[in-house]
Amino acid sequence: MRFSGLVSALLAIIVLSPSLQSFPPAEAIRSSHLDAYLRFPSSDAPPHRFSFRRAPLFRNAADCAAADAGIGVCSPSLVHVAITLDFEYLRGSIAAVHSILQHSSCPESVFFHFLVSETDLESLVRASFPELKFKVYYFDPEIVRSMISTSVRQALEQPLNYARNYLADMLEPCVRRVIYLDSDLIVVDDIAKLWRTNLGSKTIGAPEYCHANFTKYFTPAFWSDERFSGAFRGRSPCYFNTGVMVMDLERWRSVGYTEVIERWMEIQKSDRIYELGSLPPFLLVFAGEVAPIEHRWNQHGLGGDNVRGSCRDLHPGPVSLLHWSGSGKPWFRLDSRKPCPLDTLWAPYDLYGHSR
Repeated sequence: MRFSGLVSALLAIIVLSPSLQSFPPAEAIRSSHLDAYLRFPSSDAPPHRFSFRRAPLFRNAADCAAADAGIGVCSPSLVHVAITLDFEYLRGSIAAVHSILQHSSCPESVFFHFLVSETDLESLVRASFPELKFKVYYFDPEIVRSMISTSVRQALEQPLNYARNYLADMLEPCVRRVIYLDSDLIVVDDIAKLWRTNLGSKTIGAPEYCHANFTKYFTPAFWSDERFSGAFRGRSPCYFNTGVMVMDLERWRSVGYTEVIERWMEIQKSDRIYELGSLPPFLLVFAGEVAPIEHRWNQHGLGGDNVRGSCRDLHPGPVSLLHWSGSGKPWFRLDSRKPCPLDTLWAPYDLYGHSR
């Protein structure tokens, strides 16, 4: 598909999507069942560095289940989405939420779980989405700090990147499934389609890329030592990007995958078996055991590589989600007036007050 055709198609989606919009009062959670994860520190946050515009209200289409203003997080009718919030990527997270609501047929049935390591972010979300259904969970960086090793890019070493490992512990036990999304993406399709992914007997679902050179995600020391490389025995592992995953939290809890990932992180500290942040432990545990999802749901790599962040094109095929994984983020490139062509597709969802 030529770029001009892609732009036309995406603009058509934006223009033709129903005016779907909004959510009952936002709440912050300090859940009693996991105080260790959800205890907020005293607020010494810096003054707001951001000013976001208010998004339009998004309402359910006529064929959606009736939205209940008092609906709880345990309602079986909800679509659960987890996203991290921090000051560096907040602009991207706000744009991601905006895009999900804009293209959802039943936006009042989407419930957001925001993972934070900084206080004073809830008010910024509420200002842009006054009726959004969401809860905020504090993730203590000290839980993983001692297990994190150096990576090819410093941003990949931030503790909040590892919060996805603890979703099964942090979210209420009644939340049996969640879609985890990175902060540097936009959704241009109905999120309910991704929610309905059939995971079968698998714990996670994600687009797989079996043509990728899987060996490059681990060091020569890993592949030369049967204690480590033997983890893939009996599997046909393929690369998948952990920025878009459908996760069966019930199955995750029953197996105890959080502890399995932590064990690999501890091995990494002593034996240096990979170089790339929070991704390799997921590959070690799940590669070859992933429910495949169409590639349209993670057109990733738009941020270029992990060093230069050069411009990249979309993969061939249809598009439901655009993901600026890599070091180049669209908001930085737009502000510097050196955008890549595809960055202009992110701009309509940007609610930053000084961006236009």
